[in-house]
Amino acid sequence: MRKNPHQAQQGFLTFAQNSSTVDYLRLAYLQALNIKYTQKNNLCAVIVDAATHELITDQHRRVFDFVIELEQDHAQDQDWKLSNEWQAFWLTPFKETIKLESDLLFTRSIDHWWCALQQKDLVLSHGCKNYLQEPSPARKYRRMFDETGLPDVYNGLMYFRFSKTASDFFRVAKNIFSDWPAVRDQCLTNCRDEHPTTDVVYALAAEVTGRENCTIPSMDFVNFVHMKPGIQNWSDSHSWQDYVMLEFDSGMIRVNNINQYHPFHYQDKSFVTQEMIEYYEQRVAGSN
Repeated sequence: MRKNPHQAQQGFLTFAQNSSTVDYLRLAYLQALNIKYTQKNNLCAVIVDAATHELITDQHRRVFDFVIELEQDHAQDQDWKLSNEWQAFWLTPFKETIKLESDLLFTRSIDHWWCALQQKDLVLSHGCKNYLQEPSPARKYRRMFDETGLPDVYNGLMYFRFSKTASDFFRVAKNIFSDWPAVRDQCLTNCRDEHPTTDVVYALAAEVTGRENCTIPSMDFVNFVHMKPGIQNWSDSHSWQDYVMLEFDSGMIRVNNINQYHPFHYQDKSFVTQEMIEYYEQRVAGSN
């Protein structure tokens, strides 16, 4: 495994590997613009595969502080490219990293989070919120977690720093990805997933590493609004956008007239519009 020398103390990291259906680079670009505008501590790094790297333009490089190309792509044959996630620890250019899924945006600063997160070497977000800004009690997508007794962790937002704890955690995650069929059959209840999801892998890795070393459930602000329909107790037969009145106004996201102050995991990729991208482009350009 290649290890980049750390080039900065703190920053945000995401993956952008385009698939046949989703332009993840576009999502990551919007996210980086959003971070540049909403955060004072706003260095951004993106990890891409070779094909996505060819799409990187000068405009991207003006926003991303670091563009990192995968040397080993373990998700080449997968459309949902999760199998490289464990490499984040070895590829991040930061000593301390907040790792995000690319379809997550901020509407206000979380700069104060860094001091809180430094209580641990690794913090996985625990639980999630609905658009009402309340902890979601919905368990539609978490039945296997409950049946197996796994911690209720989400990969959408996590923190880690260069440490033995984080190194051990990501090595365990790597092994789970590599040995998925055996792990699935031996450790999980009613799981038939051909490929592992990162949430499940990280929950299992937290059990091995010690969930007390990986989570701070009492720090309930370290999570995000998750807009997957079942989290809101809506049917998956429609996009969540079909159920609500949605506004994007001066950087604020409103769902049914409720301001979204927590990190917003929009999940439905059609949420992103050119209007949003241009809004942040103009603000970031104006602040330089």
